[in-house]
Amino acid sequence: MSNTKSRLALLGGSKAVTAAPGDLFTWPIVTKEDEDAALEVLRRGAMSGTEVTKQFEADFRQWLEVDYALGFNNGTASLQAAMYGCGIGVGDEIICPSITYWATGGPAYSLGATVVFADIDPDSLCLDPLDLEHRIGEKTKAIVVVHYFGHPADMDTIMAIAKKHKIKVIEDVSHAQGGLYKGRKLGTIGHVGAMSLMAGKSLAVGEAGMLVTNDREIYERALAFGHYERFNEEVKSEALKPFAGLPLGGVKHRMHQLSSAVGRVQLRHYEARQAEIRRAMNYFWDLLEDVPGLRAHRTPPGSDSLMGGWYAAHGHYRPEELGGLSVSRFCEAVRAEGVADCVPGCNLPLHTHPLFQQADVYGHGRPTRIANANRDVRLLDDSLPVSNGISSRVYAIPWFKHYRPESIEQYALAFRKAALSYKELLAGDTGNPTTMGGWNMFKRR
Repeated sequence: MSNTKSRLALLGGSKAVTAAPGDLFTWPIVTKEDEDAALEVLRRGAMSGTEVTKQFEADFRQWLEVDYALGFNNGTASLQAAMYGCGIGVGDEIICPSITYWATGGPAYSLGATVVFADIDPDSLCLDPLDLEHRIGEKTKAIVVVHYFGHPADMDTIMAIAKKHKIKVIEDVSHAQGGLYKGRKLGTIGHVGAMSLMAGKSLAVGEAGMLVTNDREIYERALAFGHYERFNEEVKSEALKPFAGLPLGGVKHRMHQLSSAVGRVQLRHYEARQAEIRRAMNYFWDLLEDVPGLRAHRTPPGSDSLMGGWYAAHGHYRPEELGGLSVSRFCEAVRAEGVADCVPGCNLPLHTHPLFQQADVYGHGRPTRIANANRDVRLLDDSLPVSNGISSRVYAIPWFKHYRPESIEQYALAFRKAALSYKELLAGDTGNPTTMGGWNMFKRR
């Protein structure tokens, strides 16, 4: 390699990435098959029905091998319904990670419940089982697990804790559709799974969500909450039957049938497309295996646990191996090499947002988070060290949709150059800014 190629682009060298990306990052992949499915619904004016959605639900049941699947207008609604399905109500508590999108815990507010935040494991970036039990109180009703950035959480340990304390487990699979934990499909291990299927996700069907479960009671409660035309005489629960006809939550949750139609097509091709993404992403990390300061955020190659879609893919950063170089300076150098989306951080810790500290959303006269609580759970927020510091130890990487080795090698070279040239970068390093990451992690190319 010549000097100009090995020298950092930030310092006058040549860029590592020279090839035009083309459709390397284009997502979702939309073909005539998707278009025809959507047009069929449009042309017969069936956008607001449920027959296509029920077909999509049947496809989902078969794919995940579950008893029940229920389509929603978005992932947030599916999570809210999962909470209601688990019986969460006024004064109850749920536990969820602080590093996640707000919809993992926020819907609890609408049910009069309280959000308790737990820390994350520094390697998986998922809920740390070792930080769970001391946060469980007499009003804890459920644990909401997030398979963050596609990485499976430690479900065996979490399920054992939940069983011990007789509480439910809700899997938020919004980042990890199609992933596996020890051979089991994510979303099918807890008592109920819920997920977003919006256009930025790895299984992208439009603005939509899905709930899956093997528990009839959870399914019927979720249906009764926001699916008015399906909350009818077919419901078997004696507790629900007297109220059939109108949605118990006063909300309308059904999936738009354009999303259902596109979803059926996307699901048919999803396993093959996911396999190609997995091959591409693992190749990228294999190329960087020996680079100091950089670690892959992925399941061990060859294991029976698999990343689900690699949504918003990130990597681990070890500044102590690079002379203390800040992740911000590192990312600046990578971007100069032609990787526009390399930015530091991840989701900001939810417990630091005023919504979870001060906001009185419904006029209770005190913060909504503790409006119905029997303890001030905000006091537990002082013990979330990994969540508080994680933004300085992670960064975004390209989310390859195709296995094209020559292109992927150029992107990997950008990261390698920046890490191996850390001594030159230290001279202009002003450190990390106070805030890195954001409340929303919608990252798409």
